[in-house]
Amino acid sequence: MMIEHLVALTVAVVIDRFIGDPPRWPHPVKWMGSFIGILRKKWNIGEHRKWKGVAMLTTVLVIVLAASISIVVIAYAVHPIVGILLEAVLIATTIAQKSLKEAALEVYEPLVNEQLSEARQKLSYIVGRDTEKLNEAEIVRGTVETVAENTSDGITAPLFFAFIGGAPLALVYRAINTCDSMVGYKNEKYIDFGWASAKLDDVVNWVPSRLTAFCMLLMNQPRFIQKRESFRLVMSDAKKHPSPNSGWGEAAVAYLLGVQLGGKNTYEGHVSYRATMGEDNMPLSSIHIIEANAIIAKTIPLYLLILWLGGVWIAMA
Repeated sequence: MMIEHLVALTVAVVIDRFIGDPPRWPHPVKWMGSFIGILRKKWNIGEHRKWKGVAMLTTVLVIVLAASISIVVIAYAVHPIVGILLEAVLIATTIAQKSLKEAALEVYEPLVNEQLSEARQKLSYIVGRDTEKLNEAEIVRGTVETVAENTSDGITAPLFFAFIGGAPLALVYRAINTCDSMVGYKNEKYIDFGWASAKLDDVVNWVPSRLTAFCMLLMNQPRFIQKRESFRLVMSDAKKHPSPNSGWGEAAVAYLLGVQLGGKNTYEGHVSYRATMGEDNMPLSSIHIIEANAIIAKTIPLYLLILWLGGVWIAMA
């Protein structure tokens, strides 16, 4: 099945590249979100919330895994080509390269037209920080950080799990990530209920986040430093991030662009300082949004090649 998974995930990248996620189409992740929302409302109350959060996560993953395996097995029983195509469509729903690029460009376009209010509003759709008072550089920073951090969550990590276990495991990964995005907050409401989702999300993203940063640095030339030096600096800066995984993509993009990311953010009026990534060699400007997207576009082919080489090696072993 390894070669079939590789073909399916490659076709999925093509599907996402040209079609993406049309808003009116049925989408498994939307269904996951609705189901998680129901369980969250019913179970995130009273005592023993940590164990209720474990139960919610387990319930979601078991249902997603069982349903996706059943669908894929039936499809392959009909015909191998049917199985590959169905797997490709399912995997495509777990990745979001086109959506991520479009979301960044929706901030970029009003920004270059000096429509800061609209740019702030568009940014607020993709970040959790307050955006009402951000200047141009801060808007760019928020956009570039989102592109950098979500490259793993939204593109390479689902492909990594599709490589291991086809569409079922890619969908399980997306379910974990969706649980984390909906309940994995360190506030009073979710600190216990979202504990299991946040921890498991950290575990499953450990390898993909580092492999993604590695591919970024291999496929792109850092602007102000030597490529060899960039690996050492990224490994150093990534450890400063509060997330064990998000800092890798952010640090890699920062050094490739020659800018500094991180710093002061405001969440619901509360100021938060995040460790800085990269070096402040040049001021952030709107062009860096385009360049961040270009970094991702160059990274994905190498990432796919590595998966193919690994898959072929396993199939021949």
